[in-house]
Amino acid sequence: MKSLKISIEENTDVEKLKEILLQIKGIASVDIIDEENPESELKKAFAKTKEQLKKGDYETLVNDIFDIIIKK
Repeated sequence: MKSLKISIEENTDVEKLKEILLQIKGIASVDIIDEENPESELKKAFAKTKEQLKKGDYETLVNDIFDIIIKK
């Protein structure tokens, strides 16, 4: 598998960029890595999980966990 590293400016809408890149034929996945603050993605994941648990959205939570297990 080949990968492409893209450096972006601080104020870039990362989620919108990810959305656009995933629409391009041949791009299988887009992973956002913050080299200055590597734990930020982990914090976001925990925050999302916490919100899902508060809302009782267990199905989405289980699906997200399952997707992580399958992708790795």
